[in-house]
Amino acid sequence: MTARVGVITFPGTLDDRDTQRAVRIAGLEPVPLWHRDKDLQQVDAVVLPGGFSYGDYLRAGAISRFSPVMEKVIEGAREGMPVLGICNGFQVLTETHLLPGAMLRNNHLHFICRDQKLRVENAETAWTSDYEVGQEISVPLKNIDGRYVADERTLDMLEAEGRVAFRYVDVNPNGSLRDIAGITNEAGNVVGLMPHPEHAVEPLVGTGRTDGLGFFTSILKKLVSA
Repeated sequence: MTARVGVITFPGTLDDRDTQRAVRIAGLEPVPLWHRDKDLQQVDAVVLPGGFSYGDYLRAGAISRFSPVMEKVIEGAREGMPVLGICNGFQVLTETHLLPGAMLRNNHLHFICRDQKLRVENAETAWTSDYEVGQEISVPLKNIDGRYVADERTLDMLEAEGRVAFRYVDVNPNGSLRDIAGITNEAGNVVGLMPHPEHAVEPLVGTGRTDGLGFFTSILKKLVSA
C-alpha cells in the first residue's frame, strides 16, 4: 500500500498543488485536506504548505492555528505523526507551539523571492534523513514574515539539542536569529522551515535542481520502514 501524505489547504494557501506534486514525484500518494476537515482521512503524514492563510490577518499563521483540521494535526504530531510546515506552514507550527519561537516581519520590511542556499544541520529527522549533515542545498525562498526569533534560552536549547535543522548560507535573507532557516521538535517528527523544497523537485522548474526532493524521499523511507 502506498504511504499517504495529507496536504492541507487553508483560505489563502498558494503552494498546495506544488506540494502535492512533490509528494507524488517522491512516490507517495498526496491526499488533499481542507481546513474545515475534522479528520485526516487516515494519512500517514501531513504537510502544511506555504501561502498567506487567511490573508495573514492578525498575524501570519495565527488564524489557521484554530482551523478544525489543526486539532487533529496537533493531536497526531504529539503522538508521533510526521508533520512538515513550509513557510506559512512553519508559521502555523509556531502558533500551535508544536515548534518553539515565532516568525516576524523580515528585518528589511520587504517581500523577498530568491534562490537560497541552506546548510543541513540535522539529518536525523523524519523529513531530512536523505541528506547529510553539512550538505549545502539550494531551494527557492519567498516570504515577508520570515524572520525566526526566540529568546536566548530557547535558542541555546535548540543549539544544544541539535534541533536547528537548516541554516542560511552566504546571506541571511530576513534577519533570522543565528541564521536559522528551519528547526525540528525534540522527537524529530515535526519540522518547519521557511524556504520551499517543493519548488525544487524537478529540473525544469524552480531552481532547475532537485535539492528539495530529499524532504519527500526522506518521509517515504520513514513511512515504508515503519
